Amino acid sequence: MFTGIITDVGRVRQLDKRGDLRARIGSGYDMAGVDIGASIACDGVCLTVVDKGEDWFDVDISAETVSKTNLEHWAEGARVNLERALKVGDELGGHIVSGHVDGLAKVVDIRDEGDSTRVTLRAPEGLARFIAPKGSVALNGTSLTVNEVTGCDFGINFIPHTKQVTTWGDVAMGDAVNLEIDTLARYVARLNEMN
Repeated sequence: MFTGIITDVGRVRQLDKRGDLRARIGSGYDMAGVDIGASIACDGVCLTVVDKGEDWFDVDISAETVSKTNLEHWAEGARVNLERALKVGDELGGHIVSGHVDGLAKVVDIRDEGDSTRVTLRAPEGLARFIAPKGSVALNGTSLTVNEVTGCDFGINFIPHTKQVTTWGDVAMGDAVNLEIDTLARYVARLNEMN
């Protein structure tokens, strides 16, 4: 489990396609405190550390994961939002995030509003019903509050701090973004279906 509060921005150092995809990610984490087998959310995708060095870790990414996320667009040098798994007693500053991407949202509008940036994204039709104004979503692993929803489109406001400590300062029109809907929204919808 994760909170959607990004704690490091790593950089893809190496990609190796060998049946599955192996990625080496440079990180500012103290790797002495990261065990082989630990989970790290990389752009919102829960991945397992399979090797590590002083300032990097390797993850294996299955073809299934690549096909369902934006990781197929990773390239050497790409910046990546990172979050270590939640520990009992950690502050839950964002919302409960599993690291299981539900689908891809597409950036359809970007505009500055004061020092902040308003980004409009288009969710897949099957997921749009789970997104509500003032609800939570995880986008590329970042816990965010939805401002407004119109059909499949929803707006997010990025304050300067978020743009500085995540990859959101690099957002561009047409970007494919990993979308994880709020777990509570999923269960409420499922309960409503059963009634």
